[in-house]
Amino acid sequence: MGAELRTAWKSITYTMLILDEMVDFVCNLCSHLCCCRAVSEPETQNPASGGEMDGGGGGGEGITHRTVAVNGINMHVAEKGEGPVVLLVHGFPELWYTWRHQIHGLAARGFRAVAPDLRGFGDTDAPPGVSSYSIFHLVGDLVALIDSLGQDQVFVVGHDWGAMVAWSLCMFRPEKVRAVVNLSVAFTPRKPARKSVEYLRSLYGDDYYVCRFQEPGAAEAEFARLGTALVLEKFYTYHSPDPLFIPKEGWGSPDTEIPLPSWLSKDDIKYYASKFEKTGFTGGLNYYRCLDLNWELTAPWTGAHIKVPAKFIVGDVDLTYHTPGIQDYIHKVGFKSYVPLLEEVVVMKGVGHFINEEKPHEITVHIYNFIKKF
Repeated sequence: MGAELRTAWKSITYTMLILDEMVDFVCNLCSHLCCCRAVSEPETQNPASGGEMDGGGGGGEGITHRTVAVNGINMHVAEKGEGPVVLLVHGFPELWYTWRHQIHGLAARGFRAVAPDLRGFGDTDAPPGVSSYSIFHLVGDLVALIDSLGQDQVFVVGHDWGAMVAWSLCMFRPEKVRAVVNLSVAFTPRKPARKSVEYLRSLYGDDYYVCRFQEPGAAEAEFARLGTALVLEKFYTYHSPDPLFIPKEGWGSPDTEIPLPSWLSKDDIKYYASKFEKTGFTGGLNYYRCLDLNWELTAPWTGAHIKVPAKFIVGDVDLTYHTPGIQDYIHKVGFKSYVPLLEEVVVMKGVGHFINEEKPHEITVHIYNFIKKF
């Protein structure tokens, strides 16, 4: 009898996987067919970009773009679908566009996927001054966005800096978050005796990318020398567990040609570059320049726990997964003690930092399988 049950269970599991693949196939097919009709049907306009057509950067059929006034800035938002809201929060050097695959996948599964450009990125305002990018500003933007959507609670998914902002949202305003799925960056408690940048400099030295970002204008000048597209290619193709260094003597030649992985196209780079060429990198770099300010501002939350149902996903080739001590913290008692409602940790083999683009289908399924429980 036990053997029969095991056989039946395997059959059911296999059928579920096949059905899941079929959903993605049909969604992609529909998106392709709709795109083929774009000659006769105008694409959605992006008000934040002055009404210009999105072209290849629209992310596919059905994604709408609008501008929302939140927390003193105008925020560009891309969204699709009907149902419970899933707020998708990008990192550096990313945009709403990094979630294009998940937007379609979650919308097809009965959710309303909402992906903003964070402040300082893309078609969202970039206030002057480093202090305008404190963690309080970033979380305040999301709280105001959630309110503007008419929601009391939403699901939140974050990657890289987006994960850090999502963890902080859960810490400051847990009543706003039904459940959280974060990628690449685990929640780590504030260390009262150790400032963030100071600690990273002690580990890796001045050429470590976070340390190199601290001086206003320095990284911007190097990026301008290399060219926006090449800088983005360098970041997106970094697929190594080793720390990332940007030497003061230069981060390579502007004539360098970098082969792109299968999951990243020239059109993708072109779209990212079109936005960063317009805004520059300063807004995104200011997030790193606020690290020590955030350390000071969050002193009252020393020892705070994240009391929201959570799932964490990371690639085993992600450089964040190889910070000294992080694997023991994630897999032993540390992470779970600070995030008591942490239900699952997933380590994806052979996957790098830009996990939601490198493994789009798998990440969509991981998100869906977790949030559907709530």
